[in-house]
Amino acid sequence: QVQLVESGGGLVQAGGSLRLSCVASGRTFSNYAVGWFRQAPGKEREFVAAISWSGGTTRIADSVKGRFTITRDNAKNTVPLQMNSLKPEDTAVYYCAAKYAHYSGTYTSMKAYDYWGQGTQVTVSS
Repeated sequence: QVQLVESGGGLVQAGGSLRLSCVASGRTFSNYAVGWFRQAPGKEREFVAAISWSGGTTRIADSVKGRFTITRDNAKNTVPLQMNSLKPEDTAVYYCAAKYAHYSGTYTSMKAYDYWGQGTQVTVSS
């Protein structure tokens, strides 16, 4: 069992930055691939970014490429999501998710993940 807690959300003006954090507890976190997803009001949850268990492979959604960066620190059991040049359309609840990984890959489908956090709200004002 892995427990995930997101933090770092808030209200920011367009063009600003936020750094979300996903902190894991429970099983050995370095065995898990991690993804960030978001869900805006009235919309389906969508993929944002993913990172392999080793941190050596990352994948970023086209909508945030060049603005968002995903990293991980397995010693601290954290997966930060750095968000720069934020836009009003980035407004959503952001969730992190974890999947036990047998190999060093990334996963963009929600169905691939076994554990989810409770989410953190990000609001970008225009």
